[in-house]
Amino acid sequence: MSGRIVSIQLCPGHREPMTLVRSANVIEGLGIEGDKHASAASKRQVLLADKEALDAVGVLPGTIKENVTVEGVDVMQLPAGSRVRLGRSAVLEITAVCDPCFRMDEIRDGLKQQLEGRRGMVSRVVQGGIISVGDPITVERSEPLAS
Repeated sequence: MSGRIVSIQLCPGHREPMTLVRSANVIEGLGIEGDKHASAASKRQVLLADKEALDAVGVLPGTIKENVTVEGVDVMQLPAGSRVRLGRSAVLEITAVCDPCFRMDEIRDGLKQQLEGRRGMVSRVVQGGIISVGDPITVERSEPLAS
């Protein structure tokens, strides 16, 4: 399963608008350089969402606070433990579904409910690298890890 990155966004601080970037430095064990969630302790180092889901609810990339918007990969079908490669070197491990929070209704009334089961997946960075809009996204392992 493969697709491509269509948009990259950073959140510089709490409740600040997302900043659209053409490329970003993904740091192993931390997240995306310049993003408020970049922390070894963060369970949301990188939030992935697919453009098809955004189109279905009528919002633009970055609106739902995702870091990386992709097309051609249904990220909601990736179980925890899946690994995806972004570009040539960055690798993320899917950790959980990102449930929509009440702030989604601040963007548009009813958006929280519309995003149930489609907001995206949170992940941690297992290998760093530079990613850019247009880079491929490849699912390297889509089966869950043994517990």
